[in-house]
Amino acid sequence: MAPSKGRRKFLGGLLAAGVIPRPTWADAGSPSFLSAAAGLDGSYVLCGIGDDLTVRFELPLPARGHAAAAHPMRPEAVAFARRPGTFAVVIDCRNGAQVAMLTSPEGRHFYGHGAFSSDGSVLFTTENDYEAGAGRVGLWDVRNGYRRIGEWDSGGIGPHDIKRLPGSDVLVVANGGIDTHPDSGRTKLNIATMQPNLAYIDSGQVVEVAQLPANMRKNSIRHLAVRGDGMVGFGMQWQGDGHPSALVGVHQRGTTAKLLWADEAETRGMDGYIGSIAFSSAGDRVAVTSPRGGVLQLYDVDAGQLVAATQMEDVCGVATVGRHFAATTGGGEMRRLQGVTSIHKAQTDLMWDNHLVKI
Repeated sequence: MAPSKGRRKFLGGLLAAGVIPRPTWADAGSPSFLSAAAGLDGSYVLCGIGDDLTVRFELPLPARGHAAAAHPMRPEAVAFARRPGTFAVVIDCRNGAQVAMLTSPEGRHFYGHGAFSSDGSVLFTTENDYEAGAGRVGLWDVRNGYRRIGEWDSGGIGPHDIKRLPGSDVLVVANGGIDTHPDSGRTKLNIATMQPNLAYIDSGQVVEVAQLPANMRKNSIRHLAVRGDGMVGFGMQWQGDGHPSALVGVHQRGTTAKLLWADEAETRGMDGYIGSIAFSSAGDRVAVTSPRGGVLQLYDVDAGQLVAATQMEDVCGVATVGRHFAATTGGGEMRRLQGVTSIHKAQTDLMWDNHLVKI
């Protein structure tokens, strides 16, 4: 039976007054993290994971996902295809309903990452303008069904990760420096001339760029973490010969980038590849993972050097959980870590993809 005119007016009044609660992440099981995964049957899903490392929801994806962006206000997530993907799907995490499907404009592809504005009204996506060989940040109007409303220069080539600085709508972009084109698949076209950087963007303008020393020019900046005071941690992927002297760094606006050091054997053990990065809750430590090396490393930010490491086969996703870290592997394992010591383990039948995204 349809509600009476009086009841409709009453409900409308409550909604207008803000009395009827809007959906929150609690309505989706109160997850703390998002992660893409593959099932043993070859299916792909987006999962919500709790602080206790239980899977709170498991929602289907049309293809392999990479990272996700969590809406800051409501239980809605954008799952991005693995680069060079051309789709991103917006999901209502309460029931798995598709809210919208984003398709990259002609001549563009996504890089697997995105971020919301502080009020959740705009989604920012990293993209490749592959004919021009230039990085772009796409803008999507969330309130109008994720309609494309424009794009900005990313400040470099090959933008991968993108984050919003705390308490602002200033964006930081990891421009990896690598030019690719769909006609060549994932082939890297400009290694000899690549110039990675961190670019800070305010209202569409690149307001600051941080570059690496000349001898680190082939260290592609790929993944980011942001501390409460705006310090940016970054993980790199080496494209040169031999082994780099560092794969991890931090940067604070107005200063030069600071590289974090490990001895040669520890750096070599990462196989030139950082897959994810996270600051500790106190901000004094930064954890990085290498699925290729099967290693999780922990660095002291102030000292600028490695303090601990642990072997963890095919580890990639890492995020903070309270005073600890959480990590996931391609073999389906999840761990809670105090430093690098495992204090809780859980095994799933899902093959976790690269990132553990904090909600």
